[in-house]
Amino acid sequence: MHHATPLALATAALLAALPGHAAPPAIAELRSTLDDQQALAVTIYNQDLALVKDTRRVALPAGGSRLAWRDVSAQMKPQTALLRGVSQPDAFQVLEQNFDFDLLTPAKLLEKSVGQTVRVVRTHPTTGAETVETARVLATSGGPVLQIGDRIETGIPGRIVFDQLPPQLRDRPTLVAELQARQPGTQTVELSYLSGGLSWQADYVAELDAGGGKLDLNGWITLTNRSGNTYPNAKLQLVAGDVNRVQEAFDGAVMKSRTLAVPAAAAPAVTQQSLFEYHLYTLARPTTIADNQTKQVALLQAAAVPVRRELLLAGQPYYYGNAAGEIGRRLKPGVFIEFANREEAGLGQPLPRGVVRVYQRDSEGRAQFIGEDRIDHSAKNETLRLKLGEAFDVTADRTQTDFKRRESTLKTGYAYESAYEIVLRNAKPEAVTVTVREPVPGDWKMLEESQRHTRVAAGTAQWLVSVPANGSTTLKYRVLTQY
Repeated sequence: MHHATPLALATAALLAALPGHAAPPAIAELRSTLDDQQALAVTIYNQDLALVKDTRRVALPAGGSRLAWRDVSAQMKPQTALLRGVSQPDAFQVLEQNFDFDLLTPAKLLEKSVGQTVRVVRTHPTTGAETVETARVLATSGGPVLQIGDRIETGIPGRIVFDQLPPQLRDRPTLVAELQARQPGTQTVELSYLSGGLSWQADYVAELDAGGGKLDLNGWITLTNRSGNTYPNAKLQLVAGDVNRVQEAFDGAVMKSRTLAVPAAAAPAVTQQSLFEYHLYTLARPTTIADNQTKQVALLQAAAVPVRRELLLAGQPYYYGNAAGEIGRRLKPGVFIEFANREEAGLGQPLPRGVVRVYQRDSEGRAQFIGEDRIDHSAKNETLRLKLGEAFDVTADRTQTDFKRRESTLKTGYAYESAYEIVLRNAKPEAVTVTVREPVPGDWKMLEESQRHTRVAAGTAQWLVSVPANGSTTLKYRVLTQY
């Protein structure tokens, strides 16, 4: 609520004491509750941020009034609040707004009564008779301190009775606006603001077929509301993308009420569309987002999406600049799957950032969890790649068999010649192909190799090595690197 300054209070008292001057009448507070609500729209972003637009019908008197807009988010960012007239934009002017989020609790009620008088009611443990004493609240930090007659007591000696509620305490978060209306009448008013405490993420469940060549993909939107407010029958929209936000400076002083001056008011379950450089998802029907609730809404369903599986053994650049000898035994290739986000593959829509959990049915038809990975915001026609874990039956031994320094052909720099042997073993009853990918640094040249490589990038050599069932294959190569 708005609190008058000491100077303003003194001026008002002086004017009231002068002949012919009366104290200005107190402005009655008007309350707007959910009963007045006409529409509610909530747009939630990935970054613990939401835009709330609350439209209500309120009756305003002519002249000055104070409107208490109840049931707002407890994590409202008050500097973003905008109260405006919808039916008659010029019918009123907003002079001041106060966000009261100091909520009514027994502890707060006692804290706000410091320096004031309360009544302490004691009940006799055997007779049940009640006695009432008057007490003065001296302090509440670390526990209540009461002065009862000529003694000081700590703790709560009985039931405390308060004569009135402190005006600055609210039973729920409230935005209080001081308005100046040109004429009386019922107005359609919209309050919009940004709030923390609301977030969403995408979660995906993928099920591979028995052969591992296709998957069924189901996407879910998971909403979490910890804002301290419930949003009934809201039109819900979700923004996928990385929206830039200014980091707020830390303010060590915690304010219980903020005051700011503002200028005059001047089919499928989810559909998606482009919004600036982001994507906007709209739920087809209104939904209620309760406080302290997690809600899931279906996002997509795709069946029989073609999948490519890969066993990848990746090396490290430091192998090539010094003598490393035996680099590693019983190395396990990573297990990856890839699928294309294309219409012909059964998808073809922007996919929000989230975790993909992958299952596969065993020989008895029971789905078993086989791994998960996180995808970033993925546009249409991109290829998605998931790492599910490491191979069990396919292993590798990597050894540096030779290393020597050579004279560099460059004007300045170093040159090294090194040879490697990678033994790939397969304990499966069927043959597998392992992708061996080596990040070779500097200016390099392949001198010898048991199998021809592919230069997939400027600093990367790759081999596709076939390993027979219950057998092994050895890859050997020698490379010259210059820095």
